[in-house]
Amino acid sequence: MRPVQAITATRERELKLSVGPDFALPELPGEQLTERVFDSIYYDTADRRLAGAGATLRRRIENGGALWQLKLPRGESRLELELAGGPVPPEPILELLTTLVRGEELRPVSTLRTKRTGVRVRRDEQPIADVVIDRVSVLEGQTVEASFDEVEIELVEGSEADLERLERSLLRAGARKGAGNPKIFTALGIEPDEASPDGPARSGVGAIQRRLREQYEEIVKHDPGTRLGSDPEDLHRFRVATRRLRALLRSAGEALDPRWAKPLREELAWLADSLGAVRDLDVLLADLRAQAAQYRDADPVARERLFSVLEAERAAPRGRMLGDLRSERYRAILTEIEKGIAALPVRWADYSPENVVATEFRRLRSQMRALGEAPDDDALHRTRISGKRARYAAELAGPALGKAGSRFVKRAKAFQDLVGEHQDAVIAEERLLEAATRLRDPGAAFIAGRLAEWQTHRRRTAREALPKTWASLEKSGLQLLR
Repeated sequence: MRPVQAITATRERELKLSVGPDFALPELPGEQLTERVFDSIYYDTADRRLAGAGATLRRRIENGGALWQLKLPRGESRLELELAGGPVPPEPILELLTTLVRGEELRPVSTLRTKRTGVRVRRDEQPIADVVIDRVSVLEGQTVEASFDEVEIELVEGSEADLERLERSLLRAGARKGAGNPKIFTALGIEPDEASPDGPARSGVGAIQRRLREQYEEIVKHDPGTRLGSDPEDLHRFRVATRRLRALLRSAGEALDPRWAKPLREELAWLADSLGAVRDLDVLLADLRAQAAQYRDADPVARERLFSVLEAERAAPRGRMLGDLRSERYRAILTEIEKGIAALPVRWADYSPENVVATEFRRLRSQMRALGEAPDDDALHRTRISGKRARYAAELAGPALGKAGSRFVKRAKAFQDLVGEHQDAVIAEERLLEAATRLRDPGAAFIAGRLAEWQTHRRRTAREALPKTWASLEKSGLQLLR
């Protein structure tokens, strides 16, 4: 199997506007781009699973060459992955799409021919953005079945302010704000909310189903990026979704069939642990690099030797994580979640979200009372887990708790973040001290010692802030109990 790392990954930030066939670009500073004509063969499953996730896969053919392009949504931007290949989707692309496709066949759904002209906009010789007009023909064989035009503004080295400025200029020239959908959505008449293959689940048969759907979609959306490993945020969002799913199943326990919910919670715990081993190291390395960069007097070579030791520890858990994501066990988890979304047995008569929040808060309050003046690290970490459960339960209850519930969620997050900061410092200090004992390089060991001292400071600061943060959360929780 060709390695996934062979794929070129870039982050794309663009804006699309609708225009008529007679639209012409206003005068823009820069140089004309070479006119291009290319065909794009778009692929999806029969039930449009890629479109449902806001993703597109196409094989672009231009000047006798072919390039596979996979685009994944990333908030305001998109992650664009490219790989040369023949008429069959390359294996690395297929691996990234394992979860999105879920065994369904990828097949051509439409061919678009695009004639592109435009300008590379510059400011003081700096390339800001490419502004292009795309004249798009929807082909059936060699017959043009339909056509449409659009303008794209794609940032090169510009900022969001540049994007907005160029948009205003084009709107004044006669362009119209568009939905910003991929071309294939326009060609097939797909609206984003209609794209999901599981449309009926979106209509909502209860808050639990909707929340399950939201977290499931987060897993599916960030699975490809987690496999690729180019952006730690994908793994973070994936892991958060698994934790929220577990919390939802716990909070809604009385309303769910335990024969379905309990085993799924246990499997999600396994998945979260697999992801967490890598994510914790990502957080550790990012925090330590940021702190080490402030040591101006440190030997940069020794610093990099320290980080090479710490980063080497990431390879093994990442390998295990990728193996888990390729496993039948992981696919079975997704199948069980889909079953729950489609036909979740909800016993509403037995379920009160307000009671669940009260129960979780009382458990947290009992733990906090038992901590004493100088709690050990493990006991403090357990309060974070309880605080997170109380927060997620309140989020699920939603409007039923009113403004008091919103305040509780906000303060529970602050409590969770503070205790999480403490736990991160505990783990980091342990790893740094271990690394310092293994390093034979005095310079690298010295930097490790300084970073360990910083972790001690982080722990002390978090503990000092804990009483005030807890008092604020406890006040909100007691208001909910009235």
